[in-house]
Order: sequence, then C-alpha cells, then structure tokens
Amino acid sequence: MTDTAFSSLQLDPRFLANLTQLGYTQMTPVQASTLPLALAGRDLIAQAKTGSGKTAAFGIGMLLGLNPTLFAVQGMVMCPTRELADQVANELRRLARGIGNVKIVTLTGGIPMRPQIATLEFGAHIVVGTPGRIRDHLQRKTLDLARLRTLVLDEADRMTDMGFYDEIAAIVRECPARRQTLLFSATYPDDIREATALFLNNPEEVAVETRHVPAQIEQRFYEIGFEGREEAAARVLRHIRPASAIAFCNTKARCREVVDYLRDKGFAALALYGELEQRERDETLVLFANRSCSVLVATDVAARGIDVAGLELVLNVDVSKDPEVHVHRVGRTGRAGETGLAVTLSAPNEKRFVRLIEDLQGQAAEWHPLAELDDVDVPADELAALAPMVTLCFAGGKKDKLRPGDLMGALAKDAGLTKEQVGKIHILEFMSYVAIQRSAARQAYQGLNANNPLGTDYGSVKGRNFKMRFIDV
Repeated sequence: MTDTAFSSLQLDPRFLANLTQLGYTQMTPVQASTLPLALAGRDLIAQAKTGSGKTAAFGIGMLLGLNPTLFAVQGMVMCPTRELADQVANELRRLARGIGNVKIVTLTGGIPMRPQIATLEFGAHIVVGTPGRIRDHLQRKTLDLARLRTLVLDEADRMTDMGFYDEIAAIVRECPARRQTLLFSATYPDDIREATALFLNNPEEVAVETRHVPAQIEQRFYEIGFEGREEAAARVLRHIRPASAIAFCNTKARCREVVDYLRDKGFAALALYGELEQRERDETLVLFANRSCSVLVATDVAARGIDVAGLELVLNVDVSKDPEVHVHRVGRTGRAGETGLAVTLSAPNEKRFVRLIEDLQGQAAEWHPLAELDDVDVPADELAALAPMVTLCFAGGKKDKLRPGDLMGALAKDAGLTKEQVGKIHILEFMSYVAIQRSAARQAYQGLNANNPLGTDYGSVKGRNFKMRFIDV
C-alpha cells in the first residue's frame, strides 16, 4: 500500500512542521499522485475536481523550488477568476510559513493597476492572477518572468471556455523555455489537449476524482414541459426552502429570466454571469456568502472558483450539455462530510443529455414527478427568513484602513448591537459590507447616522464619516 503521509516525501522539517500545524498529515489522492512528480521537476497534466486539494498539490512543489533570497518572480499561477486567484494566493501564503519570507502577489482585474505596479517594484517570489491582468503587466513591462521556474495553469478548461486562450498563449511565450509547467483541470477534452500541447514538455498525465459524486449527495431529476421552467424552479425552491442554493443556467439570458421570476415571487435571488462588472460581481458574492441572498442564479463560467460552505441545494434549471460539467455542479454540495441535494429539471429534448450523465456516473437517473412537490404559496416573510441578514454597505475599505473590528465597534457603541446581531464583515479595497439581522437593521442605521452633519446617508466609524446604504435583494 502506498504511503500517503506527507512525511514520506522527505520534506524539510520546518516545512513539514508547518504542514502538520495546518492539518496536512495525509495526502489526498490528487496530492499523492502528483506531488512526487512535481517535486521531481516533471511537467504535469492533472485532471482533478475543485476541492480535491490541488492547490497544495502544485503549491508545495512550487514553494520548495524557490530561492527565498532571490527577489524575482520564480512561480506563477494563472486562474480563471479573481475569487479563485485570491483563494489560491491565501493558501500559498499559509503553506509558505514553513519556508520564511516568501512574497506572494495577486494580480487580478477589477482593482487599479498602480498599487499592483508599486508592489511588484519591491519584488515578489510568486504571482497569482488572471490572464488578462497578467498580460497587461507584461505589456507595461511591470512584470518580469525571466527567472520563472514553475508555471501553473489552474482550471485550464474554464480559462479556455472564458476566452482566455490567446492571453494564456501570449503569456507562455514570455516565460523561459526551461521551466516546469503544471496544468490542472476538472475536465480535459481533446480540444483543450490540442490547444495546450505547446505549453508542456513531455508531461505526465494523472486523472483522479474527476467523475466521483459523493454518496451523501442525493440527485433527483424532474421532467418538465417545454414551457414553465421558471415556475418549476420556484416550485422546487418553495418545497425545499433551502437557506443557501445555487441555481445553474446555461446562458446569461436564462439567468436574468429566472432571477426576475424568483424575485417577483418573493425570493432573495441574485444573478451571476460573465458580463457583470467586477463591483457587481463582488457585491453579489458577498451578499450570497453573508446570507443576505438565499439563491444565486449563475452560469457555469461565472460560478467557477466559488466555494460555498454548507451549500444545501444545487438546482440545475437547465441540463448541462457536458456531463462532466454536471458532475462539477453537483459536487458543490455535500462537502466536508455533509449531506447535499441536487435537483435537475429536464424538458423532453434534454433527456439525451441526461443519458450522457447516466453513462458518465454509471447509474440511472432517479426520476420524480413534479406533482410530488407541494405547490402552495409561501408567505413573503417565510421566504425572507431564508435570507435572515441584510447588508449595510460603506463607501470605505482597505484603502481607508478600515478593519472588521472598527465596524463592529461602531455598531456596538453607537447602535447598541450585539455580536449575535452582526454576521460576516467583508472589507474590500474601496468598499465594506456588514451583514446585520433584519430585525436589527433599522436600529443599526439610525445608531450610526445619529446627528451626522453630512445627512441621512452617512454613518460614523472611528470618528470618520462614510456614505452608507442598504443593498436590497
């Protein structure tokens, strides 16, 4: 039996001690399959799903190959979305504690270039970013890849789906020919294989956990007619009443239609699709994470890189035409040992795609009649209760040196709120978001605004006045 303990890799004792402290004792299948190869310097194509431990799989090898005394970019990770880039960078920083002073910089769109340029001027060991912004820095000559040793393409299939191939190819041309390239992808169809062949040198291929749906996820399929898809989606949500659900649609037009219908019926629903501005995307994800929104209606590409803890329901409003995408959707629920539910709506013309899903999963679809779901009107206050928080937004963030404790302190001191009445606090570059129980929302606003000289739209935090507003869902 193969030894899957991290100690079997003969790592530096300090690095191994940090892994143990972080809870990394036994390798996941993707780590056990790829880490020895990565540490040996091989190029890799690894097919593995989100949540399989792939960040550590490529991160450990990258970090151990660094020269910390050389302040030059020696590792780079490309990701499809800003959210995934932030997740990867944060995990790499945790892993790097066992090495020393390793500087990791995130380069993504949606925030100004100037602070990123200033950060790069001081030197960095690893860059994590999205293809568009990385290419922008290369064109401005603010990013130098001459000393790059390891290149990682994370979720390569989605980067290609999102139209990033030309940017990726241009970036790869700027990388040294002698480097290690690690490609991680949930799916690896022939067109992606052909497109990325020039990026890799005699790669080893590893495929693990790409088609596995945990046993704790219950899947139900409901046949619907050619019309009434939005009403069927609402019927499912009224019956199950999840506190947190992602509803997947195949197009942005369907997203908008479903969100409009659900909101009209009283659900706290928001849409997430590729053409949203970064500010709108950030707000949507914050509201979903802090329980101000109970249903996120999203396209596959837009939802890539989002990891939601405790997701109760995945609702496939449209059947995915790619069975591996279906498995990826469904795998977002039932994580960390929890149970999950996935419901798929299928019109007669979509049943051929359901058959592809059956073939891939090796099991028959479990069909249910839509009539089994209670079709009753749910009072508006019960639907609102599914999203128990409202979000108060402040026009100030990291640039104003705001911290979560500052906002919590103001809410406690000036508005009399307890910690139990305040939920998640997100501080972004220019904005801050605070989740507050609905019953305490008015009290919070009035307390922060009391006697503010700038008017009713301003609240006082740490002796400074910030414009504030509630975000309506």
